[in-house]
Amino acid sequence: MRKMALALMLTALPLQAAYAEVGQRFPSEKREIVDPITKATLTVLTSNPGGDSKIYQTHPQWTSDGRHIIFRSSKRAADGNGQAFAVEQATGTIIQLTEGPGVNIGTLNVARRSNKLYYLRTQDGRTRLIELDLDKLFADSAAGKVTKGGYEREMALLPADYRDSGGFTLDADEKTAYLGVVLEDPPPRPQGGPVPQVPSGIRAVDLQTGEYRKVIDVPFRMGHVQANPFVPGEIIYCQETGGDAPQRMHVVKADGTGNRPLFPEAPTDWVTHEVVVDADHVMFNLMGHTPELRQRPTGIMVINLRDGSVQNLGQNEGRGFWHSDGTPDGRWAVGDDFDGTITLIDRKTGARTVLSSGHFMRPDHTHPNFSPDGKHILIQSGMLSQGKKLDLMLVPIPATR
Repeated sequence: MRKMALALMLTALPLQAAYAEVGQRFPSEKREIVDPITKATLTVLTSNPGGDSKIYQTHPQWTSDGRHIIFRSSKRAADGNGQAFAVEQATGTIIQLTEGPGVNIGTLNVARRSNKLYYLRTQDGRTRLIELDLDKLFADSAAGKVTKGGYEREMALLPADYRDSGGFTLDADEKTAYLGVVLEDPPPRPQGGPVPQVPSGIRAVDLQTGEYRKVIDVPFRMGHVQANPFVPGEIIYCQETGGDAPQRMHVVKADGTGNRPLFPEAPTDWVTHEVVVDADHVMFNLMGHTPELRQRPTGIMVINLRDGSVQNLGQNEGRGFWHSDGTPDGRWAVGDDFDGTITLIDRKTGARTVLSSGHFMRPDHTHPNFSPDGKHILIQSGMLSQGKKLDLMLVPIPATR
């Protein structure tokens, strides 16, 4: 009787809940809400009870054709594993992109030159670099003719001793992937303490041949590896401490030459959350969340990769800005702060406009990114759940800008 009852329960479940897999389409969760403070109309893209997360702000969010936003969820898939998903911006339709165990959803890399998605998958003790053909998957999903296992291609089998440290990134020409690695097993991180420092490095993978080679080794913990998406062969990385590093940002060429600090730090500087915004500039936050840090200028900073010149875009009230992003034309910046306020900054005039507020910054931060068309800012927000889970939202940029 118990087996029969269980069978009846499974049969009664919606098909998508019982058999969710690659290509499965989910109904739109898209809706509009009004920001109670700014009165801006925000577009909620996801509202799954388990929450969803956007890709980190250093990496692309939209497919190369601008139609879909790629995101990740550890609760949405029926198989109980963390998986990658896409939401079509126009319709809100959600499509599952990966399935099965071992998908490292923190490693999603959306290609800029083609509708491809790259990520790492670990199974049977080995990690593989995978390419997913999004055009083919989207077309077959829309036609209801998904082919099991017909969209992934293994690009490289990584060495047995591969240990991630800082994720991976695609070169601007998308012929090479760069991976942050630790060179020895780190000790456990003390609760509330800094990230243990162990020798680390960057490794390159040729996406045509699978060749794996060394770029550079460093004596500290590698973090936030990001290739300059506009200049082939240039990589920005950081020392990851989980807090204030003595010298956070560094830049190196893909052949291992030219390694140098980016923005040499004074002892009282706290640098974080760097992101490449155009061919020649990196935006980052010089933190001002304590009275001691405010003894010197702080705020959203932009450093020129070629001559080292720095522009200060200003600081917010309270504990200040935390994360930022910029448009490639050099006109606009966006920053969030510790209270979850999203502020647009005109880099030419310095004018600041609060676009939205009350996004809680928990269970994670908003990590804002400009859309490719410059009309929206994508965030992950705890607003609707009072900080218990994250929903993906689009914040509009005023047309009068």
